[in-house]
Amino acid sequence: MRILLWHVHGSWTTAFVRGPHTYLVPVTPDRGPDGLGRAVTFDWPDNVVELTPEQLRETDVDLVVLQRPHELALAEEWLGGRRPGRDVPAVYLEHNAPNGNVPDTRHPMADRTDLTVVHVTHFNRLFWDCGRAPTTVIEHGIVDPGPLWTGELDRAAVVVNEPLRRGRTTGTDLLPLFAEAAPLDVFGMRTERLPERLGIPPERCRCQDLPQRDMHRAMARRRVYVHPIRWTSLGLSLLEAMHLGMPVVALDTTEASEAVPEGAGVLSNRLDVLTDAVRGFVADPAHARHVGERARRAALARYGLPRFLDDWERLIKEVAR
Repeated sequence: MRILLWHVHGSWTTAFVRGPHTYLVPVTPDRGPDGLGRAVTFDWPDNVVELTPEQLRETDVDLVVLQRPHELALAEEWLGGRRPGRDVPAVYLEHNAPNGNVPDTRHPMADRTDLTVVHVTHFNRLFWDCGRAPTTVIEHGIVDPGPLWTGELDRAAVVVNEPLRRGRTTGTDLLPLFAEAAPLDVFGMRTERLPERLGIPPERCRCQDLPQRDMHRAMARRRVYVHPIRWTSLGLSLLEAMHLGMPVVALDTTEASEAVPEGAGVLSNRLDVLTDAVRGFVADPAHARHVGERARRAALARYGLPRFLDDWERLIKEVAR
């Protein structure tokens, strides 16, 4: 089966393209947001094929996975007039929790009955108003990086992209508080000047932007993973840290309570509880190891790649028949 999708979310796509199909990823000369092509910083298999818009017009497509509202028109144009949901089967994958007036936020695909809206968490399905559009939930799956945790560095790892632009959404304002509890290593895109802008001494906060495979090994050397994000669908970095065997400390918001069972980390909306937990893990490597092992078992059981691909395979067969 030939599945068309745009390279929007590298971590999620890395798991999705491990399926048994051919995945068509648009590429444009500028490799801009609508034509990134194959990933550079993620490991993708050979069944991910780059195609230009011109090539797509002459290509048979069995399913379109939409991820942004404007892709409806873009797909119709690049597929030579074939309309997603009408002329070619389609699903709309919603990565995010709603923003704005959350209880009443209408989904861009609300009331469309010609495609299925796929949410990545049950929290998202509950909070988005999709009207009459059929909906389902396929929870995240992770390509297992392995139990890499060593915790040899008495520092905390944080993963966040564009923390200065995203501000309170990603809990950027909380980083100075966590930096008092333990030195931080912040991994992610556009983190430059973060310590300076937040007034954190350089020795208490370092920033790196690494390819995923290198980032996993670097994270695993830190004693604990801190997830300060207030409002997110469910951060894949949290699930990746658990797969690595790291103890996690996270805000108890959105879907975090489902992802981190008791004994696999510390969840709270009390800042003193969170910072005390960070201090405790840093001070006690044996305890950190024990909790990290439980976190890994929990993540493999619920967010393992086989379950994720099986769920998607069932949906693909249902909508593309």
